[in-house]
Amino acid sequence: MSSVDRLSSLLERFHVRAHLFHAGPLCGTTRFAAREGRGFLHVLRRGEMVVTHASGAGVPRRIVVKEPSLLFYPRPLAHNFRNAPVEGSDFVCATLDFDGGDAHPLARALPPLICIALREVDGLEQAIALLFAETTQLQCGHRLLADRLFEVVLIQLLRWLLDHPQQGDAPVGLLAGLGDPRLARALTAVHDRPGEAWTLERMAREAGMSRSSFAYRFKSVVGDTPADYLATWRLTIAQAELRNGASVKTIAHLLGYANASALSRLFTQRLGLSPRDWLAARA
Repeated sequence: MSSVDRLSSLLERFHVRAHLFHAGPLCGTTRFAAREGRGFLHVLRRGEMVVTHASGAGVPRRIVVKEPSLLFYPRPLAHNFRNAPVEGSDFVCATLDFDGGDAHPLARALPPLICIALREVDGLEQAIALLFAETTQLQCGHRLLADRLFEVVLIQLLRWLLDHPQQGDAPVGLLAGLGDPRLARALTAVHDRPGEAWTLERMAREAGMSRSSFAYRFKSVVGDTPADYLATWRLTIAQAELRNGASVKTIAHLLGYANASALSRLFTQRLGLSPRDWLAARA
């Protein structure tokens, strides 16, 4: 288990907001449409149900859920529930809005669906109990509290996935890198301090590895070279800051570039657009 906090800097910079939209039984077949930038988190506490997906979606077409489970869709993916619980509040659902949509680092790094039994994830019991308690009675602020409890459940799930990457079926990428104790130290340092002068040697030192061993392992586990990952991380931050109204000059300073032109070159190389043209296209 890593001794560094691998999630806080990610989720503080790129938020995920949960919104409760259903608690209780579902009748017949319920369809959940894909919408840009939106994921889903479903919690089944009792009963069984069948989950179906369209062919070619990159997930099984049919899944039978036979025990208390959590279903997490980090990216837009249409799905249907059949024969969901029909008695009591044994089923709750929330939408998840990711800052930056599919460009959110965690949404991009996760598999399209995580379906896992609640008993597998340590520490979920109390949060799940509180979540269902809030959704079964009308009290002041119950919806707001339920939203926050869904976010707690999500963080606990992500924490578990980082500590059990083989069970979460994490593909090559950020999540796999954060699941590696040595690479996690370098990745977290870059996430926390993106504007510092990061070189291969300095990242390797953070990981406690030689340059060659670090470069090879980083590429094998994360899928990018350290330099490419650093550029992508800075670009992702720059896009988020632009959406929030920051100037190109301010962002360039934040990310350690000598001037706005250097940041503009990164945008042009990666996206084929200047920062202002990219923002205009998004608008």
